[in-house]
Amino acid sequence: MQSRLYEPLNLLSTSHVRPLSLRGPSCRVSRTPFPPVTGVQHPTRPSGAARGNQATKLSPHVCHSNANDAAGATSSTRREVLRLVSTGGLMLSLPASVGGPVGAQAHATTATAPNAAAGAAVASVAAPGSVERVDLAPGLNISRVVKGCWQLSGGHRGERQSDRTSGQAAIEDFGKFTAAGITTFDAADHYGPAEVLIGRYLAANPDRQPPNTQVLTKYCVFSRRDMAGINQQAVTQAVNLSRNRLGVDRVDLMQYYWGDYDVKRYVDGALYLSELASSGLIGHVGVTNFDVPRMEAMTRAGVRIASNQLQYSLLDRRPENGMAQFCAANGIAMLPYGVLAGGFLSERYLGVPASKVNVDTYSKGKYAGVITAVGGWEWFQSLLQALEGVASKHGTSISNVATRWVLDRPGVAGVILGARNADHVQDHVRLFSFRLDEQDLAVIQEVLDRGRRPTSDCYTWERGGEW
Repeated sequence: MQSRLYEPLNLLSTSHVRPLSLRGPSCRVSRTPFPPVTGVQHPTRPSGAARGNQATKLSPHVCHSNANDAAGATSSTRREVLRLVSTGGLMLSLPASVGGPVGAQAHATTATAPNAAAGAAVASVAAPGSVERVDLAPGLNISRVVKGCWQLSGGHRGERQSDRTSGQAAIEDFGKFTAAGITTFDAADHYGPAEVLIGRYLAANPDRQPPNTQVLTKYCVFSRRDMAGINQQAVTQAVNLSRNRLGVDRVDLMQYYWGDYDVKRYVDGALYLSELASSGLIGHVGVTNFDVPRMEAMTRAGVRIASNQLQYSLLDRRPENGMAQFCAANGIAMLPYGVLAGGFLSERYLGVPASKVNVDTYSKGKYAGVITAVGGWEWFQSLLQALEGVASKHGTSISNVATRWVLDRPGVAGVILGARNADHVQDHVRLFSFRLDEQDLAVIQEVLDRGRRPTSDCYTWERGGEW
């Protein structure tokens, strides 16, 4: 079975640009490269010497004992299953002047937070037009827009004049996000220098130390050797490495990824993280890019999962194939990434022919394949046209309409928006100045119904399964 994991070794060098092809699987960048497509410029892969340490890098964003089998995982510790309403159990701060969508009451300020103990305080009401906040877990209140830091891992520089993905420029941009109310950052152990850059920002701004800034990061186990040999010492070392890079005593949320389900020790790894949460090295355990059977095995073993970071957008509705229901039933918040499909869901691509689109970042290479899977470029243009009409009605952007649609899905705590710079910060804030009504949702749904709806579980396609 062919894997579609997006690893640096197989992605385009950012010193090259190629035209976008949406005619076949060449848009997907995988461990086993797809055959070249006629007419598409494929840059020469750099030599081993030129790559330097690249061979040891891990995949950006593929987080992504026999007792670990979904059917056989047993434990005397059984977590209480929370039956939650369609709000997904999230405690939200909503702008007072903004009404909810008619017939789509996705959230309520009076709901109980995921995994929250009885008596937990409901989040305060936000000022009109300011960034909403939510209690992701007890003691962890986050902004509903999370600054994604995959773009700091390399391979996302894009146009030179707008690139602020490294060094002091990246550090300065953290301040622009927090000043606007976007105080939550999402990183990973393999996002290049992302954790170090966040740590430098926190060190230079003592007033922004946690809990004023919330840092979500990841522990990702990629190699079969590391999976087979996972133990408490290895997990503790990984957590301490992230703590040291970030310069914090405790990681607010450690999100866990497992590279190969055939190595059935993923529950062991989750239990080791749970022990570190009990000892105070991490605040909460989350997961990323797991499917329902594996998450069910973890919860049955007694792992308390606070959140699931997963791909969810107008182009990718796989979480609606069982994951959203499982998360709601178990008090697990969803944190979607890929909400804007690497920037494709924006005015920039409205009316642009595929031949004029350049795939010059990791994100574009990945999400071009998603567009192909769901309906192709012509269908995608019809979606952009529908979104433009809704955006014009509300005086906002296509990107904000696409993001608002995801924010209003049941069980979604917040969205992770990757950023190469701080140019769109104020537009992010405007997300909270409007809500989609029934008419808006119907216009969007009509186009979605003409596309190819996925039938698989979350991240199955990337692991080599069907869409």
